Amino acid sequence: MDTMNSTLSASDADEQRIRELVARSQEAQLDPDVLPAMRATNVVTVNLAGRRLFGRAAFASAMAEALSSPLKDIRTSLEVDDIRFTTPGVAIVSLTKTVHDERHEAEGSSELPSVGVTTYVLTRQGDDWLIALSQTTPVR
Repeated sequence: MDTMNSTLSASDADEQRIRELVARSQEAQLDPDVLPAMRATNVVTVNLAGRRLFGRAAFASAMAEALSSPLKDIRTSLEVDDIRFTTPGVAIVSLTKTVHDERHEAEGSSELPSVGVTTYVLTRQGDDWLIALSQTTPVR
């Protein structure tokens, strides 16, 4: 019985760390130094528009490009819907992403929906977690 309780508390601690990672990633969405560091070196990212990037460097480059364009005025919020551990070192996190387009009307509005479902595959790195895959699908 003690083994079961220690497993549950380890899982609870990991779930808390994962929720904190999601919150930190949302807070850092405009910080090109912090957000890429939350991703694994070999991360795969597929954004709401279907653009796929391979690796942390490609993600950081695309982020810097976006922050120097009108896309800098688009914010997102994330809500954790589910966390599942496939192994002690891998978690699948299902999220709802809401897009807040704060661009001026003259710059055009996005044809993408304002809500998407995002899946993170996270890998454990010591006591922390990194995003190994981030994939967002528009909800129409």
